[in-house]
Amino acid sequence: MTESHVFLSNTPKKTVRFGGKVTDVLAKYSQGNTQAFELLKRQLSDPEIKDVQLINWLYELRISVTHLTIEYEQLVSIVLKLPWLNRSKEVVEEYLSFLAILVSGQTVYLRPCINMIVSHFLPPRVTISEGDINISDSEDGDEDVVATFNTCHRALQIIAQHVPSAPCFLMPILVEKFPYVNKSPRVLECYIHNLLRITVYFPGLRREILELVTEKLLKIDVNASRQDIEDAEQNACIANSGNCGAEEDIFNMDEDEDLQQGGRGVLSDTMVHPAAERLDLSLSVFFAYIKEICFINGSMDLNKTKALYRDLLAVFDKFILPTHASCHVQFTMFYICSFKLELTEAFLEHLWKKLQNPNNPAIIRQTAASYIGSFLSRAKFIPLVTVKACLDLLVNWLHSYIDIQDAGSRAFCDVTSHGPFYAVCQAVFYTVIFRHKQLLEGNLRIGLAYLQALNFERIVMCQLNPLKICLPTVVNFFAAITRKYQLVFCYTILERNNRQMIPTIRSSTLGSSVQTCANPLDSFFPFDACVLKRCKKMIDPIYQPWEESNVEEFKSPKKLVQGSFPDDEDDFLKGEMPQNSSVEMTPGSYDSFLKSPLGSVGSPSVKFLQRRF
Repeated sequence: MTESHVFLSNTPKKTVRFGGKVTDVLAKYSQGNTQAFELLKRQLSDPEIKDVQLINWLYELRISVTHLTIEYEQLVSIVLKLPWLNRSKEVVEEYLSFLAILVSGQTVYLRPCINMIVSHFLPPRVTISEGDINISDSEDGDEDVVATFNTCHRALQIIAQHVPSAPCFLMPILVEKFPYVNKSPRVLECYIHNLLRITVYFPGLRREILELVTEKLLKIDVNASRQDIEDAEQNACIANSGNCGAEEDIFNMDEDEDLQQGGRGVLSDTMVHPAAERLDLSLSVFFAYIKEICFINGSMDLNKTKALYRDLLAVFDKFILPTHASCHVQFTMFYICSFKLELTEAFLEHLWKKLQNPNNPAIIRQTAASYIGSFLSRAKFIPLVTVKACLDLLVNWLHSYIDIQDAGSRAFCDVTSHGPFYAVCQAVFYTVIFRHKQLLEGNLRIGLAYLQALNFERIVMCQLNPLKICLPTVVNFFAAITRKYQLVFCYTILERNNRQMIPTIRSSTLGSSVQTCANPLDSFFPFDACVLKRCKKMIDPIYQPWEESNVEEFKSPKKLVQGSFPDDEDDFLKGEMPQNSSVEMTPGSYDSFLKSPLGSVGSPSVKFLQRRF
């Protein structure tokens, strides 16, 4: 017999009290005599009420549930406001029994009961830092917060056992109770933890809860740019040490080392930027949840992992993909894909379908291309055979696009008409920059044959002129690499483009002005370096950083594409401009870049992009 059933069958001890039994009080109230009813309300509202007295009241209320119609809403409301969670085990069990009987006997109180439980998903005490002062918004301690959350989840499950439709009423309340995104990091961390925990015993709500959490985190993410976060850390480092060294010193991940700020110790994991701290804590909970769902005793459960992947992918399509310039929330997909190559290939296939579907909006197709390029470049767990398969698809698509445009009337440089084309070009260039060493290592001759077969020359020299549209940093590195390995000579085109920079007209109250646009695609790389300290620990082992040694490959200067760079440049974009001394033309005839390649030499099959997941 369970503890709740024991309480349902036991009678509590008698105690001294005033006003009579609950059934008598309710009967008198129905006859117009409110004196005993008001006394009962006052006794239940007494903050010094003893546990034994409270247990008796709850017992009598439980056996009187049939009388507790909407007419007695005030009384039920007082009972639901009782501080029952920090009471003895006996009080907690009696209260849970009362809730079970109440929602099954009077379903009108189902929503108020759920509302009360969800309100306890927030920690009882939150410390807010303002300057050098810590302000607590409650006098209650939070050492029992774990036990409180456990009891709340148990209460929800008990209610669902008695009212199977309870989960349908739960979701709107979870949305309503979600803390404002500017609340303290601890509040958001606890609430998100409890939301994700609900998905374990109410799996039907998982996708909606994942959508809710992702939507809220994105609001924080887009308002905390990578550059702002890094600047805050840099300034704090300078203020604390007087001399901030290399970038790795800023992101010291040693948990045992405290930073001293004004004489008080702060764990090195703490983010200085307030929004970054909220995002870091919340995403750390999210990552922990993903791993706990997918792995049981250290072994991956493939079926559970696939099910969670599908839910996360649906959330990705609905919220993350249409959101421009988010920095960190998309790493949820990056993280789960690292568990299994099958997931990685499925994600790439999904993005590829988004990209090549002409019915999708151009901006979605461009963003999908950005995700493909960034994912192929940054995911250390993607094998080279998969990278080559994706490069084949992307490059062949580019050649097919050029074939079509050559026969049309819009074969000229226009980002509005050819946005997806330029986005794919940039994805290919970016991937080659990050992966060219792997593509060429082992057997240089085979690697060069593969890259030559991709026929970059035709792409960069076509009338659409992708080198003029793609991000200058990407173009410069790509030009240096392809020249070094005699794949294509880009600098003649770059010099011509420098003389014909794209002008953009910006209007304001002061009139119109013509400016040079260095990023007409409004490009961003979704999987740029993670700068959240806690999340970084989970992402770094599976992440390919930009290696500054790549810059050393290129020596003497050459004229490069001009232009400024966006504020949220990642570690790759902060690298020095590539330089090269070789000026020879790439091998191959004039006809070689006017024809699409019939196939890619040394390329693997692309079966993984043709099967269902």
